[in-house]
Amino acid sequence: MNDELTAALPTVEMRTGGGAAAFLRKTGAIAMKDLRAELRGREVFSTMTMFSVLAVIIFGMAFDLRVPSAEMVAPGVLWVIILFGGVLGLNRSFGAEMDRGTLPALLMAPMDRSAIYFGKVLANFLFTFATGLVILLIMFFVFDVNMLQPLIFLAVALGTLGSVGVGTIFAALTATTRARESMLPILLLPVMVPVFVAGVALTAAVVDGRNLSSAGNWLGILAGFDLVFLVVAYLLFDIILEEV
Repeated sequence: MNDELTAALPTVEMRTGGGAAAFLRKTGAIAMKDLRAELRGREVFSTMTMFSVLAVIIFGMAFDLRVPSAEMVAPGVLWVIILFGGVLGLNRSFGAEMDRGTLPALLMAPMDRSAIYFGKVLANFLFTFATGLVILLIMFFVFDVNMLQPLIFLAVALGTLGSVGVGTIFAALTATTRARESMLPILLLPVMVPVFVAGVALTAAVVDGRNLSSAGNWLGILAGFDLVFLVVAYLLFDIILEEV
């Protein structure tokens, strides 16, 4: 019995030990793996960007005929496209691992599984935030609305973090289902209502040039959402992976 316990200890120590520095290295390794895979395959960012650009153009053409001022609809359009575009990338987060048959090997890697979660979150955040910056730039030309402002950048960053934090755990939950492409948005979008409302309200206040005294409240909602759901996802991720 003691021999078996002694033999198991190095494995446990290798998976969870090493402190914060080792955890960050493993998290970075997972993120870099996804970034390198994207550079080779160009599946996620290119798809998200193309969808976003086309959506901005279509919305711009549609609302140009119906509304007197683009500022009335631009904030809502921004956040709708960010959320729906982000779903495209999140679907591939674990879906690509399933398609390549690498998910079992990833789960057997000598690291705490929370490092897998945060590595996936980091990669998804980079893809989605970069897409959000492209959307802001395209909307500047299509809607003729200046949303290239620091508060909006911060709101998009916080909203993106919340979206990928929740979306990554839902992507893991739906990875083995046949209908994962449709299940993920069904699960994710209702949870993202607070992010959508806060993001639209803050963006509208900045675009309209209104009193920004409420900006701190909306930013607080976004930051609080991120904190709560990242902690919950961290606590539940290992349990969810046991079902994968």
